[in-house]
Amino acid sequence: MIERYSRPQMKKIWSEDNKFDKWLQVEIAVCEAWADIGAIPKESIPKIKKASINLERMADILKVTHHDVTAFLQAVAEGLGEESRFIHLGLTSSDVIDTALSLQLKEAAKLLAQDIDELIAVLKAKAIEHKHTIMIGRTHGVHAEPITFGLKLALWTQEMRRNAARLTEAEKAISVGKISGAVGTYATVPPEVEQKACTKLRLVPTPISSQIIQRDRHAQFVTTLAIIASSLEKFATEIRSLQRTEVLEAEEPFAAGQTGSSSMPHKRNPELCERVCGLARLVRGYALTSMENIALWHERDISHSSNERITFPDSCLVLDYILHIFTSVMRGLQVYPENMRRNLEITQGLVFSQRVLIALIDKGLSRQKAYELVQRNAMKAWKGRTSFLKLLKADAEVTGKLSDSELESLFDYNHFTRYVDKVFQRLDLTEEKRAKSTKAAELAPQAL
Repeated sequence: MIERYSRPQMKKIWSEDNKFDKWLQVEIAVCEAWADIGAIPKESIPKIKKASINLERMADILKVTHHDVTAFLQAVAEGLGEESRFIHLGLTSSDVIDTALSLQLKEAAKLLAQDIDELIAVLKAKAIEHKHTIMIGRTHGVHAEPITFGLKLALWTQEMRRNAARLTEAEKAISVGKISGAVGTYATVPPEVEQKACTKLRLVPTPISSQIIQRDRHAQFVTTLAIIASSLEKFATEIRSLQRTEVLEAEEPFAAGQTGSSSMPHKRNPELCERVCGLARLVRGYALTSMENIALWHERDISHSSNERITFPDSCLVLDYILHIFTSVMRGLQVYPENMRRNLEITQGLVFSQRVLIALIDKGLSRQKAYELVQRNAMKAWKGRTSFLKLLKADAEVTGKLSDSELESLFDYNHFTRYVDKVFQRLDLTEEKRAKSTKAAELAPQAL
């Protein structure tokens, strides 16, 4: 277990106290349901609702029974007295364990949803702030064409919105209860009791079950957490790349007095983002385990039970933690527009190669011939670290189709950013804060 990483709210959800309290809530709800249909005396319910569990006593009993539910029931019975005979009436262990687990997963999902909403708000604000902060876009790790840092963050914002929707669906999938007896036939507890008990617990009865709630529901939940964690790893990996010394376009917060290396005092490492990446891999591992738990023998075995005591708490604890960490990274992210501009220009105007290609095609050249002319000059600029525009102006085949003024007009960064506003409107990212933005218009290119 990795509880040391989590915040208090999530730790409380997965505490032993909360788990056994949820077990007791299920048992009481079933007793109330039995009373509603007249199977047990209504006058017993007030006392049953005051039932409690002595965890120390339960631990002592467990040493003898080696069965946590029977130890739980005996500990409750010792404190409750005569009415304890109605506790667990007609139930099997998984009626209690699985239904209570759904209550825990619902609580965890609500907290994770709050975490996601907080991150979305931070990403949105940063995206708006840097809506016009121009930078180079990279494919395969190599310079491609200009984008804005705001567009990059808007992309992340929308991805997290999808993750929020995924989590909502996953929460719905596990917000079910099962009170159907030993193999799901209702032989010892009628469907009416299940319906009434689940309603009291604010769960939906599973339409059909075996001895357990089917684990495809839980696999959907854990794989959803893994997808969210993978998105965080994707974002954190980008920041790690942008923080490299030779790039340094963005940097995670570095506090006063913080150290990055025991031997090299100059180091400012992206250790928070690296932590996010490492822990995201752990959640993906739990997702695989959750899928392997789907296939159980017949109506149920317990090969899933042992690992779920780790996978459910840990996946929720880890995701809660890395959402919190990454949100703090984004809130304090250091952005360096001047380095973005410097890196944008190190290829001496090669980012405009496609514009020149299209312009030559528009002048009547075949695509193959236009591509040959542009690539020929681009490779010279690349190898010689010379101005791409100057090489084009010196190429008679190019200037036979495009004048100097036409070529110069193609070397305009605003061409690449002219639809940024429309993209932001499409994403409903409209509360613009321009004070700290670096507008593309303010970065009018010099002759390259």
